[in-house]
Amino acid sequence: MSDQVNSPAHYTKGRVEAIDVIEDVVAGAPDAVTGYLVGQALKYLLRAWHKGNTMQDLQKATWYLNRAIDRFNP
Repeated sequence: MSDQVNSPAHYTKGRVEAIDVIEDVVAGAPDAVTGYLVGQALKYLLRAWHKGNTMQDLQKATWYLNRAIDRFNP
């Protein structure tokens, strides 16, 4: 049985865990909120093929990414 809290299967596909990728990417964010928004978008993109509802995950990623983009266009 997989550990749904510490290592859910949809986050551990591939050679590295999604959290490791997200932490590396958001470390360079200009501020915490933008880092959070991009991190959320990445989370949904990285698991899109593995969770069962690809379209929903892609739409959620788009929603977060659009919020991040809006922060650069006040």
